[in-house]
Amino acid sequence: MLIFGPVPSRRLGQSLGINNIPPKSCSYSCVYCQVGPTSQTEIAPRTFYAPERVVQEVERHLARLRARGERVDYLTFVPDGEPTLDARLGDTIERLRPLGIPIAVISNGSLLFRAAVRESLCKADWVSVKIDAIETDVWRLVNRPHPDLDHAEMLEGVLAFAARYRGTLATETMLVAGINDGDANAEAVGRFIARLAPPCAYLSVPIRPPAEPGVTPPDADRLNRFFQIVRGHTERLELLSGYEGDAFASTGNLADDLLAIAAVHPLRESAVQALVERSGGAWAVVERLVADRLLVATEFGGHRFYVRGLHRDPAPGRGARIGHAQADTD
Repeated sequence: MLIFGPVPSRRLGQSLGINNIPPKSCSYSCVYCQVGPTSQTEIAPRTFYAPERVVQEVERHLARLRARGERVDYLTFVPDGEPTLDARLGDTIERLRPLGIPIAVISNGSLLFRAAVRESLCKADWVSVKIDAIETDVWRLVNRPHPDLDHAEMLEGVLAFAARYRGTLATETMLVAGINDGDANAEAVGRFIARLAPPCAYLSVPIRPPAEPGVTPPDADRLNRFFQIVRGHTERLELLSGYEGDAFASTGNLADDLLAIAAVHPLRESAVQALVERSGGAWAVVERLVADRLLVATEFGGHRFYVRGLHRDPAPGRGARIGHAQADTD
């Protein structure tokens, strides 16, 4: 399913997700990724879905939502992998413009060393880039990048994009205890964000089941220290450490909504219950999806989550493939 939600976003309100990358084509295999590990990283942009198909599915989804009185604040490219691997991203953004809804892209920023990627992202209204680490060894530990990515070249690409971009730029730094939450990385991240001068920078912590065991948020003292160090370089800083809430929108088809959202956004049990009630459905639908292994229940941080189970997603030109679930939709 290419379109999901809208889901409640702590930054974008009610965000209608566009899943323009099949699972899991990505340049990173981040230890905290909520979609699971990347079996083989890649960095060469290519075509996945025709822009016409994406636009048609967005229009169809919006029609169902409007019939139910649901609100959409942003159309957000936040897929099962890295959205800028889509060589047709800029074309798709342009074709979505007539819908009159602001367009956001949540990217890890790793491909911004490519001029064509910078050009595509410049067409969006709001862009988030990931700045988890400035020290190269820490970057490799937390983001597990494609071996051919040059960290210095990548950071220069982010700076070049920020200098040209006229929309709203945000940065996000995901902190993992014992990996990238040290003082040296905080100083380096703060100095780099100051050079980008975004309207707002965000620090976040894992709140959903991660790709690798043992991934946890820093404790409160360490998180506060990291925050204060970065804020010493830029006051435009916010901490995203709380739950975004259960206000997931419904199209009226409970099973489709659950599978589409859970493929990129693990759902707390309370959110699943709220979606069942909002759709007028029954919990038996959830039980059936779990029995069929289309949804899997898992525990993280003292909460039960439902994530997309093993499923087959036909990728263009490849036949069926086995996929899992992923992406930061906040």
